[in-house]
Amino acid sequence: EVFRRRSGLALYFSFDLEKKIPVGAGLGGGSGNAAVALRAMNQLAGGPLDGAALVEAAAELGSDCAFFLEGGPAVLRGRGERVEPLPAEAASRLAGRRLLLFKPGFAISTAWAYGQLRSAGLPGDYEAPALAEARLQSFLGGGPLSSLLENTFEPVVGRKFLAIPLLLEDLRAMGLPCRMSGSGSCCFALPEDSGPSVEAIRARVQDAWGDAVFFVETSILGTKTK
Repeated sequence: EVFRRRSGLALYFSFDLEKKIPVGAGLGGGSGNAAVALRAMNQLAGGPLDGAALVEAAAELGSDCAFFLEGGPAVLRGRGERVEPLPAEAASRLAGRRLLLFKPGFAISTAWAYGQLRSAGLPGDYEAPALAEARLQSFLGGGPLSSLLENTFEPVVGRKFLAIPLLLEDLRAMGLPCRMSGSGSCCFALPEDSGPSVEAIRARVQDAWGDAVFFVETSILGTKTK
């Protein structure tokens, strides 16, 4: 509907979606699906929307949809619709970085999570923009990736879903940088060669969340390896 209204074309499309990213995980799966569909419709229609118009249409669909039009490491500002590619030097420091994703057997509604964040009424539920900018500048200046790791959803969501903060606390005690992803319920960790093995991390995750847990080893800007 957004594409038809913005393009002025009375076109309709049918999609088959093979979903590989868990729903309700905080991984941007739905936003990515929407952005790719929007871009595909535009290409099939002969490109009636230019780049700027595509970004505006994507932002109408969802706050982080514009990011998925191109992908790659980027800084998102505003409500997520202002996308600025990460400088090449900083992006090169991320390339190939190992990444673990693990999700419990339950999903979390993004709308519910935002509602909890808004209604909490506690100081610090949203990180101050100046502090967030300081984290970014620290990383851009050569600081460690761990300096970027912050998620204001984590304590709010964790008040109901205790399994998430309890596991993350255990993993941090193992020396593993980790956070919840987006509004949850998926979490991520950045293993180091000198830290606990992937097998040890997987065993700890399964001990906490069960053997059927979603657990994937991949890499930033890379491909899935396990």
